[in-house]
Amino acid sequence: MSTTLGPVLDATVAPTAGARLVEAHKPDLLLTEDHMLCPGCGEPLAVRVFLEAITELGLTRQAIAVAGIGCYTAFSGTVDVDLVQALHGRAPSVATGVKRMLPDSVVFTLQGDGDMVNEGLQEVLHTAARGERVTCILLNNGVFGETGGHMTSTSVIGQRTKNTLDGRDADQHGYPILIGDLISRLDGAAYVARGSVHNAGAVARTKRMFRRAFETQVSGAGFSFVEVLTMCPTGWFVPTADGPGELQRTLAEVHVMGELKVDGRIRTTGELHEENLARQREVEAKLAAGGLDT
Repeated sequence: MSTTLGPVLDATVAPTAGARLVEAHKPDLLLTEDHMLCPGCGEPLAVRVFLEAITELGLTRQAIAVAGIGCYTAFSGTVDVDLVQALHGRAPSVATGVKRMLPDSVVFTLQGDGDMVNEGLQEVLHTAARGERVTCILLNNGVFGETGGHMTSTSVIGQRTKNTLDGRDADQHGYPILIGDLISRLDGAAYVARGSVHNAGAVARTKRMFRRAFETQVSGAGFSFVEVLTMCPTGWFVPTADGPGELQRTLAEVHVMGELKVDGRIRTTGELHEENLARQREVEAKLAAGGLDT
């Protein structure tokens, strides 16, 4: 049987045809799928899609990563690209030096919200303001995951962390920093986007953002930035399976997915929220009318 949304498989009976591999088990630039991160962590998904983007764009021999300090640092030994380890928060400055010495390379940082927005906020802002031809990648889960789930500068109001057990309070802890909005206002920033990995559609959309960011760097247009919301069930004190839903309920309601700066046009997080709501209403209306093909 089928619907306008595509075929529906009857899971109550055995399939009549054998299984076939439609995608590689891992990207070519990932040496192994094994990792030491917690079950349900979203960071391996983010790493996978930016490695796929690099391969698809034919940039494997030019790519140089600069890793910050965090759970994701564990990937330093499993990604098959040249890599430099930076001190906590300093990856954008190290990436600047690498790019200036090797201008034909494609240089990107890999950082968490604790590393970038707490320890090294000035580094990424000044790098963007200078229009350095590098790409900074932020894995944002709203906590210091490596140290057990402490609050970071991106933790949202009401979010329960290791040192905000009753939830982040604006009067006591201040408000979350929307780093993408800050960077998009800087003239040196050419492309700024915020993605997520909480479902398949978000993963596909985030991969397109990575492609556009790397293309921006190759073209020499200026600084590019991709923030990716990632799950951290351990640091959020929720069951593993609840990670995607928790992300959508908390972080994604504040750090809204979408492109914040493209071709000189700046959109705020509030505008992205309205656009996403309009898109959702359009999809719901089509489904009510009989399907997405109508």
